[in-house]
Amino acid sequence: MDTKLKKIQVQAQEQGIDLETLPHHLAIIMDGNGRWAKKKGWQRLLGHREGYKALRGALLNASDLGIKYLTVYAFSAENWRRPSEEVEGLMSLIEKATREELRIMHTNNVRLNFSGRIEELPAGLRDALETGMEMTANNTGIVFTLAVNYGGRAEIVDAVKDLIAAEFDPEDITEELISAHLYNPHQPDPDLMIRTAGEMRWSNFLLFQGAYCELWVTQDPWPEFSKQHLLAAVKEFQRRTRKFGAVV
Repeated sequence: MDTKLKKIQVQAQEQGIDLETLPHHLAIIMDGNGRWAKKKGWQRLLGHREGYKALRGALLNASDLGIKYLTVYAFSAENWRRPSEEVEGLMSLIEKATREELRIMHTNNVRLNFSGRIEELPAGLRDALETGMEMTANNTGIVFTLAVNYGGRAEIVDAVKDLIAAEFDPEDITEELISAHLYNPHQPDPDLMIRTAGEMRWSNFLLFQGAYCELWVTQDPWPEFSKQHLLAAVKEFQRRTRKFGAVV
């Protein structure tokens, strides 16, 4: 680690956080945008717009803190069930945010990635994601994955289909082999998952990879997520003993 610490690293140390034992891979379920907007008398889509502003801060703070991987649940495979106006607005918003934030991500050495059934997305959004991946492919900082049209069960189904197509013998199927056929097999499993807005469920996010990750929940909705939320989650993560089914 560089001898010159960044501001958030200094703040983390002041709060008792060990910079040498940070979670390698942070996953976030960004929940509560629509409800937050509704309480203010706004349209739900305005809540999602504010949520993407919060995401910029979370990404840059996680990067400065020293976290290596960040995966966020931007649009689930089940979100297509929402009203068509909201779905269309979300697709447009994700595309616009990806294009507008690309320069900031590239300048900050962020490597953009995506996860999900991307082929089912509108052409404009697919192009934005693919352009972002190509532009940032050689960056060496935090790997930022947008899970778009993503479902944990769908990912496992797609992995099984790949294994069948490759004609693997059933006796050769292992957890490691399934993991190698998931959407991003070269990424480590998430260590810590943050969920906002107080919900206490996985919501079909990283089901296979997140089997043993630590869950931290805040009652605050995603548009209110701040640097202090991130530090509180990491501090709680470091308090916990991760046993992975064993006795410690």
